[in-house]
Amino acid sequence: MKEKNIKEKTQQKKKMGLTTKIFVALIAGAILGIILCYLVPDSSFKKDVIVEGILYVIGQGFIRLMRMLVVPLVFCSIVCGSMAVGDTKKLGSVGVKTLIFYLCTTALAITVALTIANIFNPGKGLDMSQIQVTSTVSETTQSMSMTETLLDIIPVNIFNSLSEGNMLQIIVFALILGVILANMGDRVDIVKNFFGQFNDIMMEMTMAVMKLAPIGVFCLIAKTFAEIGFEVFIPLLKYMFCVLLALAVQCFVVYLGLLKIFSGLNPFIFIKNFFPVMAFAFSTSTSNATIPMNIDTLAEKMGVSKKISSFTIPLGATINMDGTSIMQGVAVVFTAQAFGIPLDMMDYLTVIGTATLASIGTAGVPSVGLITLTMVFNSVGLPIEGIALIMGIDRILDMTRTAVNITGDAVCTTIVASWNKAVDRDVYYRRK
Repeated sequence: MKEKNIKEKTQQKKKMGLTTKIFVALIAGAILGIILCYLVPDSSFKKDVIVEGILYVIGQGFIRLMRMLVVPLVFCSIVCGSMAVGDTKKLGSVGVKTLIFYLCTTALAITVALTIANIFNPGKGLDMSQIQVTSTVSETTQSMSMTETLLDIIPVNIFNSLSEGNMLQIIVFALILGVILANMGDRVDIVKNFFGQFNDIMMEMTMAVMKLAPIGVFCLIAKTFAEIGFEVFIPLLKYMFCVLLALAVQCFVVYLGLLKIFSGLNPFIFIKNFFPVMAFAFSTSTSNATIPMNIDTLAEKMGVSKKISSFTIPLGATINMDGTSIMQGVAVVFTAQAFGIPLDMMDYLTVIGTATLASIGTAGVPSVGLITLTMVFNSVGLPIEGIALIMGIDRILDMTRTAVNITGDAVCTTIVASWNKAVDRDVYYRRK
């Protein structure tokens, strides 16, 4: 018994050791980036060798390693998750509750963003009306893109979906496969064992890659600060403030409020236990990369059953993009004010609907929200030139909204698990 306790303590120390390393790497990377930006003179060596060479290659190499794992990990997690739930009615219940929760929080996030943006008016004072703008995409094209987004949920060729990393199609196929395997029972034990064992292999591989996280985080943060510095923030400080305030409200008021109301769990304990995952998401700017860390943290620190989390977390990383939706909401108001384009209530309702729909098809990779922002701008006739205004500072905001995205996934998972009596409250409150 003593040996078991010692082993568990040793494992905890190792985990905390990795978390500490990531925090140290984040701070050290920021310091190096600031030094490179302000104290090191511009030269080809600085730009081509250090920033665009060493820092870029190592940072992007780490991101590619994480992305390498995403498709097989998500596929196996969803298959195993839907198999583990077993009962089709229960799985359907969990799926419907999760989907409704994700969509509602996304719509709520956009509403929060639009409200805050209209209070602080981030675009006022900028006169961009004289800039020649490109004609917006026609309504036919817009309609087609929205229709295609809905149809794109159903895979035509699953092998193409796997090779292209089309997460929504992969999730749908994996979900159907998992349900069928669960219903077929003992006849497919070999196939069930294969997916279970392959899932374990992917988890082990992920943990091996995670050991490189401090190096990857250091290089990513250093490059970001070396390129951006602080001066670029000044003209867009109001916009940044609105986005960050809306993200804070969504994370610490909406999410924690919903957690308390629907599960009765202490939200402060949740934030304390989940903060390392938020820090990792912040540094990598990718929801997909945090999937294994998210699932493990929920299981080990909060007592959430992996039967639920292995289904809801990969799903959330694909369709629940509340942080991205907040950025899009503020960007709409900012651009409309900067170009002198008035928006009425119908326009705002259109933005809420379009951004919610766009979040479903948004991949959990860095800066992809800027791509779907085009669709949102087109829905209310805003010039896409407005996107160029915010691209310079989007990296920092992207890091922050990713942390909010994955927090929303975890809160939803905890609430749904609580409804299904799949949360060990003794683990959550450290009573064992």
